[in-house]
Amino acid sequence: MTSHPAISHPALAAGRAAVITGGASGVGLAAARKFAAMGMRVCLADVNAEALERAAASIEGPAVVTVPTDVSDPASVDRLRDAAYAAFNEVAVLMNNAGTSPGGGPFDHPEGWRRVLNVNLFGVINGVQSFTQRMIDQHRPCAIINTGSKQGITCPPGDTAYNVSKAGVKVLTEGLAHALRNTPGCQVTAHLLVPGSTFTGMTRATSKPPGAWMPEQVIDFMLPALAAGDFYIICPDNDVSRAIDNRRIQWAADDIIRNRPALSRWHPDYRDAFAAFVAPLPPVP
Repeated sequence: MTSHPAISHPALAAGRAAVITGGASGVGLAAARKFAAMGMRVCLADVNAEALERAAASIEGPAVVTVPTDVSDPASVDRLRDAAYAAFNEVAVLMNNAGTSPGGGPFDHPEGWRRVLNVNLFGVINGVQSFTQRMIDQHRPCAIINTGSKQGITCPPGDTAYNVSKAGVKVLTEGLAHALRNTPGCQVTAHLLVPGSTFTGMTRATSKPPGAWMPEQVIDFMLPALAAGDFYIICPDNDVSRAIDNRRIQWAADDIIRNRPALSRWHPDYRDAFAAFVAPLPPVP
């Protein structure tokens, strides 16, 4: 993060417009409320029309529109784009945030795989492909924020399908950022939002685990990172600091460099070595 960040990303300004998928709950709804409080106009998209209307009723802002959207369907995302431009005549912020789980392990639950990949990965691809050129053509500062996951970086065993979907979002967003900064005259930036443990509608818990952040904390962390121009916005939580995340990410990369067994962090032969690698870190404040 730069030492003297701007107050906010130039796309986040009163009177400008944001489109948020997965906007009926969780991080998406928290972002919508924050953007609206900044004076932005907001277009909420979600597959659940009733939840969308309830979410819209909870937002105080200059203009809130809702568009029921299946992000896995390119035509549905195109309709979302057209509705947003019809309502606001521009899109300053696109937040590809819709997600689902669970998926499945490496060789089970093929139906879960298809559902998770269609929403988590192709939902983001559809959003990027539908909106990006139109946003570039506005010739104004804009931002595309794609919601990833630490599971797409360190890939813990369990829900391999979810890991694959979020790893794909990471790679897609990296490629998008590179393409945008090499497009002459482009004023659109791309950012990968990577929440930590967050209590949202996707979690199965009925009450917030002590270690989890609330969605509003994720957005409060995201805003100054956007202002600073950060691409990787990796959020801590109440249990995991950025220093711990850095060690976990470094260990995962070293599996390749050192030719260790895949996912060695969870391999019994490397359990003690990983614990020693992380142990010198101070506790979460």
